[in-house]
Amino acid sequence: MQDQRRVILENIAPQVDNGTFPIKRIVGQSVQVTADVLADGHDVLEAAIQYKFEKDKKWTEVRMHALPNDVFSGQFTVEKQGKYVYFVEAWVDYALNWQYGITKKINDHQHVKSELLEGVEYLQPLLTLVSASEKKFLSELTTWFSDEKYYNESIKAAVSEELKAVLKKYPTKLLANQSQEYSIYVDRKKALFSTWYEFFPRSASSIPGQHGTFKDCEALLPRVAKMGFDTLYFPPVHPIGEVNRKGKNNATDAAPGDVGSPWGIGSHHGGHIALHPDLGPLEDFKSLVSTAQSLGIEVAMDFALQAAPDHPWVKEHPQWFKWRPDGTVQYAENPPKKYQDILPIYFETPDWKNLWSELLRCALYWVEECGIRVYRVDNPHTKPFYFWGWLIAEVKKKHPNVLFLSEAFTRPKIMHELAKQGFTQSYTYFTWRNSKSELQAYITELTQTNQKEFFRPNFWPNTPDINPFALQGANESMHLQKYFLAATLSSSVGIYGPVFEFMVSDAVPGKEEYYDSEKYQIRHWNWLQENKISLLITKINSLRHENAALQQTNNIEFCDTDNDQIIAYYKYDDAKTNEILMIASLDAYYTKQAWVRLPLVALGIGEGHPITVVDLITGNSYHWDKEWNFVELHPALPFHLFIIIK
Repeated sequence: MQDQRRVILENIAPQVDNGTFPIKRIVGQSVQVTADVLADGHDVLEAAIQYKFEKDKKWTEVRMHALPNDVFSGQFTVEKQGKYVYFVEAWVDYALNWQYGITKKINDHQHVKSELLEGVEYLQPLLTLVSASEKKFLSELTTWFSDEKYYNESIKAAVSEELKAVLKKYPTKLLANQSQEYSIYVDRKKALFSTWYEFFPRSASSIPGQHGTFKDCEALLPRVAKMGFDTLYFPPVHPIGEVNRKGKNNATDAAPGDVGSPWGIGSHHGGHIALHPDLGPLEDFKSLVSTAQSLGIEVAMDFALQAAPDHPWVKEHPQWFKWRPDGTVQYAENPPKKYQDILPIYFETPDWKNLWSELLRCALYWVEECGIRVYRVDNPHTKPFYFWGWLIAEVKKKHPNVLFLSEAFTRPKIMHELAKQGFTQSYTYFTWRNSKSELQAYITELTQTNQKEFFRPNFWPNTPDINPFALQGANESMHLQKYFLAATLSSSVGIYGPVFEFMVSDAVPGKEEYYDSEKYQIRHWNWLQENKISLLITKINSLRHENAALQQTNNIEFCDTDNDQIIAYYKYDDAKTNEILMIASLDAYYTKQAWVRLPLVALGIGEGHPITVVDLITGNSYHWDKEWNFVELHPALPFHLFIIIK
């Protein structure tokens, strides 16, 4: 049999899969909660959010306010890292309902003696709850309401805002209804705002042909810091397998001296908790991590769960691999790509508990031994979802600062599931979004659907695995466009360098792969070289750190333009104290002109209101007082980054 509750709670947001997974926030962000709240009849309904940090004993209440169409809304701020829980509570507020009814009757000049006596029944229970001044006020009202000689005073008091405030402050939640509890996982700020730079440590030497070391990498840290990157990501730094080692340009047979792919992890030198001997000892790696931290850079390690044929696990734990009748293991494949130097781990092994424990040990080792706080995870979509949910939760249980970037260029729902299971950020399809319509549709999907509650995008124009067709043979302007769009559309951005800033984009014919790829050989770079691209990357990164509007992804509105080769968008911080307008040309070869429509409603201004827009890259300023404004962009500098001054 149902109970007597009358209030219905529906469509509670935000939540993910009916509360199966937490929504995501960072410390200091607000959580805007909405719910449909309805009941039979016309009684006054009230609602509140109850929330607490997971380990707290007491709940905090935030009252919600009514919006049209039976929607209630409220918000609270998450102030600590870790897990929060919240639920929505709603009730028929009979005291407020009484005040609402008596107000209607008084305004209609009806005599309300009986209704005033009913009011006493609502006020008396509050006398033990209220403050001293409130008690004096309510006591006076109970006297007035009970004595008709105070009728004129009573009807004024009965409809007063002062009484309404007391009734709202001390509700009697008779037969209140409550939703289920929903969870929120709160990360540190870097989960939302980060700027990544990737290079191969073995290519870090200043001497051509010489294998780079951690000491060489440490010498390059000032360059990385100067360019404004706060995360330095290395491909795997573990020993590389010698059996089935790949040669240059992914050749199946390695020539003498070929160094192999870093993702073919494991040899007689060790596995996932060992370092490649040519890179240097553990002490050098620790020094690198420590020096990076002193420069405001976190070193991100690659967490690639796979093994070369000569990885120690293959002999020590053969049950962790699936053996074929002929005594071999099928090498890894991601059609059409083949990885003859990699054996996939057999997650369906009966010995899965020991396997999981070992993989967790590997993850924790670098955190606890070297202070690693960021992992880029290789191909997580080829391992079980529930494994990731468990491993990430176990790591964060001990080390909540650790962040995980999912490298999963796969089907959308699989990418989303990995994010739900706990991955902090994710690679995205930005790499292949080139036209104005593609970019606008994709950003709208990321920021205006429920994805925004759990999926944090990290935009990479290129990676060692992906040399996109748009960048193959591309000129300087195209590289500038791609970085500008990535760095201003998303609050997290990354590039694989120095091939990006040096415009090294030779490709394997017909494929989105680099020719002479660093995945299979050492490359030599002039690390002292600066050019226009590196200087503008530095400027853009600096502006990202100076402007809160660029440190988040979701507060974005696209602006109309009359040219499909020019894209414009407006971003702002939550408090709207920092408002930025980006305008970019998508044509890398020709000057483009357009009229751009300002988002007047979002700006809170009307036609004719003068504003100043200052280009933070060039320093030029313009005074606009119209809704539509003219811009011209040249391939030499194909974008504006305007701060709006109203």
